[in-house]
Amino acid sequence: MDEIIKMLDESLDYISHELIDDTLYINVKSNKESLPCPLCGEESTKVHSRYNKSFQDLPLQGKKVVIALKNKNMFCTNPNCKKYTFSESFGFIDQKGKKTKRLIDEIIRVSLTQSSISAAKYLSDTTVEIKKSSICNYLKKNSSHKQE
Repeated sequence: MDEIIKMLDESLDYISHELIDDTLYINVKSNKESLPCPLCGEESTKVHSRYNKSFQDLPLQGKKVVIALKNKNMFCTNPNCKKYTFSESFGFIDQKGKKTKRLIDEIIRVSLTQSSISAAKYLSDTTVEIKKSSICNYLKKNSSHKQE
């Protein structure tokens, strides 16, 4: 299971998993000791707090996958920086995202061949929690990125 988690990000460590009904819950944590402040770039090792962030990933063996990440809020130790605290971020998911980028790519791929209503029904039946409006939003974002 650790190898699957490392495909998302090398800095994630597998903790445990549990299968409940049709959903596989995977618990992970970051192994990063220090993080750069997104504003000033200074490395910080001072943890402010921890919180759980859950998000969906690609289905595995026909099961919905929910990853629960133990995430960190850090203090910026630079006295000249305007950012007091900041959250750990990862390239595979947007800061406030509920789905991994690779899952969103798959949702978009499926949605390009059918209506958003049909795509939402198909994806919901195949273990991805999604609504028509979310599909429309992903398609709009995707088309605006391609035009740039």
